[in-house]
Amino acid sequence: MTVAAPAATVAKTSTVEVGRPAELDLRPCEQSWWQTRQSREALVERLLGLFTEPSAGRTRDKTRRRGLNRVLDWLEGQPGDSWQERWLASGADTAGSSWADLPLKGCAPARRHHRDELCCGVALLVAGQVVRPSYPWLLRQRQALMLAEARAAIDPDGFQRLGLRADHAAGWARSDALNKVTWILVRKGGLVSDITLGDCVELTRALQEHHFRGSAGRPLFYALLKKTGVLPAAAPERLRVLRLDGRRSIEQIVDGYGIECRPVRDLLVEYLTERAPDLDHTSLRSIARNLCRLFWRDLETHHPGIDSLRLAPEVAQAWKERLAHIRDADGRPVRPRVNYRSELVFVRAFYEDIARWAADDPSRWATWVAPCPIKAAEVTQKKFKSRVKSRMDQRTRTQLPLLPALLRAVEQQHKDAEQRVNTAKATAAEGRFNGGGQQFRRCRQGESGRVYAVDLATSRRRDLTHEESAAFWSWATVEVLRHTGIRIEEMLELTHHSFVAYTLPTTGEVVPMLQVAPSKTDAERLLLVSPELADVLTTIIFRVRGGKAALPLVCAYDVFEQTWSPPMPFLFQRRYGTEDRPLTRSYIRECLVATSQAAQITAGDQPLEWRPHDFRRIFVTDAIRSGLPPHIAAKVCGHSTVDTTMGYAAIYPEDVISHHRAFIARRRAERPSEEYRDITTQEWDEFLAHFELRKVALGTCGRDHGTPCAHENACVRCPLLRVDPDQMPRLEGIRTNLLDRLQEAKEQGWLGEVAAIQTTLAAAEQKLATMRETARVAAVHLGMPDLRSAAGRAEQTRA
Repeated sequence: MTVAAPAATVAKTSTVEVGRPAELDLRPCEQSWWQTRQSREALVERLLGLFTEPSAGRTRDKTRRRGLNRVLDWLEGQPGDSWQERWLASGADTAGSSWADLPLKGCAPARRHHRDELCCGVALLVAGQVVRPSYPWLLRQRQALMLAEARAAIDPDGFQRLGLRADHAAGWARSDALNKVTWILVRKGGLVSDITLGDCVELTRALQEHHFRGSAGRPLFYALLKKTGVLPAAAPERLRVLRLDGRRSIEQIVDGYGIECRPVRDLLVEYLTERAPDLDHTSLRSIARNLCRLFWRDLETHHPGIDSLRLAPEVAQAWKERLAHIRDADGRPVRPRVNYRSELVFVRAFYEDIARWAADDPSRWATWVAPCPIKAAEVTQKKFKSRVKSRMDQRTRTQLPLLPALLRAVEQQHKDAEQRVNTAKATAAEGRFNGGGQQFRRCRQGESGRVYAVDLATSRRRDLTHEESAAFWSWATVEVLRHTGIRIEEMLELTHHSFVAYTLPTTGEVVPMLQVAPSKTDAERLLLVSPELADVLTTIIFRVRGGKAALPLVCAYDVFEQTWSPPMPFLFQRRYGTEDRPLTRSYIRECLVATSQAAQITAGDQPLEWRPHDFRRIFVTDAIRSGLPPHIAAKVCGHSTVDTTMGYAAIYPEDVISHHRAFIARRRAERPSEEYRDITTQEWDEFLAHFELRKVALGTCGRDHGTPCAHENACVRCPLLRVDPDQMPRLEGIRTNLLDRLQEAKEQGWLGEVAAIQTTLAAAEQKLATMRETARVAAVHLGMPDLRSAAGRAEQTRA
């Protein structure tokens, strides 16, 4: 059931660009500041006062004092007016973790405690803001004490406020967030309140470049800065918004392909700009990829210096041959390109659009008009579409009977995963337990709260928390898709606001409806929520809420449109580390792949892999087979035409036969019953007599049974007469007689007779022409060929 969406029912999940500043305020690295310009005496006094207690007489303080003097002795021998300049000139900043080897050169022998003293001395310089090493140097150190001392010396109040906000987080997450903020201050200086969005992005890129234990994906530090008001109110809620480039302009898209010919580059920019208003961003990027990379950049690679769209036949043919195959980095063909004809369509449209636009605006486009190198026959896709339709129908026919087996498999997989993780939580560390028919040994509880166990059969460590989450979302995906037939992007855009109460105008009954946000066709629609679907959606909401009053608000990124949605209570979201994230298409596909492998459903001795769009085809096929009219199915699925819906439906031959029989039964029920009684002997004799009376002089009469002769046996005029070529002399005699009668009628002045004879004469001449044509194409018996002599000659030739 589907109805038009109300005008103001729920908030839409339309994608918009949220919170991303046009330019990030990246703070420059200062070259000089007051700490680095201090004299040695003042510097030593300040650092020892901050980080040591002379009256305590501790060994650690003595080590720090000796280490500080050793490092300062070494830096004083380097060129520069400040300690920062001497640090950079020494090469220690680029040496990374092996920087201590530089001061120890020439020291024989170099003891381990010498290195420890140097590390303590540098830790004081870094924590005291005397030197500001680069991120690569900082990320290669393993000095947690240095970062703790830096927090206490630089901005203790600011870090205290961040720590209070992070009390709810696990210990490892809290430590990771504070370390990242400390790195920013050690590198850029200032206080916590001085950190900018650009500083956060710069640190994240440095973490990604140096692969610092996956720490780049831990955004708690950004969330703390946002919650404490350090970052501006316009800053996005998620760090990932800043890390992505966002939607690029047409110029940036074209320039990304490295086109060398500037006039052609400008032409492509202008062409795509002209077409952009009628295209979504995904289609625009697809056309740009085809024209820029697959077409023109390929021509420039193989024909350097090319600057015209007028291609020689051999150049165009060579390009088509290269396009027909997917190639590796060395240009060797790997496999045929499946959408080869579709790629040709874009190029042909490019040439035809320019030619058509040149007629309206010749000054702008006429100079680029050239013959299209692609013929119309090369882009016909009738066979290709038929083959695709055949493959998809066969896949649907294979999967539809196996759908109950998949449902049982995903439900059992979810129950087993849930039972394993619950049993593991109740088991002590290093204890053994049984889950889903498998033996496990519980691993110790980590700070992340995830449950790990070792599979005793394979000795493999498994993340039971991740397995339970993947099993649940596989089950939820299969259930939602099979009950609704929606697309995967529509499913991922469902929110808590998607539920609508609709009142039937006839009975006043209130029924639950599910609002599907605009997707491929930019049209909203409402779907009836069945009791089974309602149970699934309730389970999803209960899981995502996690005991809270409402679902978390998260922003989803559209990889096709390259835009962010506003914060919405999406149904398909999960906890990832320290933040809530919406599920992605890739995660759903990974879950279904794992489910397909675990279900072990085969078709033709081959494992069957289930994909999200398979359930849409199965939904349409099953709905039409069950009697739902195709035009209603089109509305439910959001198709603009019924032909699109029928392209999804894989109708079985037995379905066609059964529907045809049902049609005949309905027609028989509407006709009078006396038409289906048994015939009498008299009626049968009359029926046979009708065919006996068909034979006439000039051939055979073709009138229907039970109909009288309409021409009163004037067979020459009758169009139902099937002439016999053997009766041509008789018809020629009739024609001669008609000519004589016509002459007599004209002489006597019988004008009425003249008109009648002329009509009969014209019909006779027409039947004579038909007889001659039939005689000309009469079958000729050619006899049977003798193959024995031909076979003998062939054997002799081979011999």
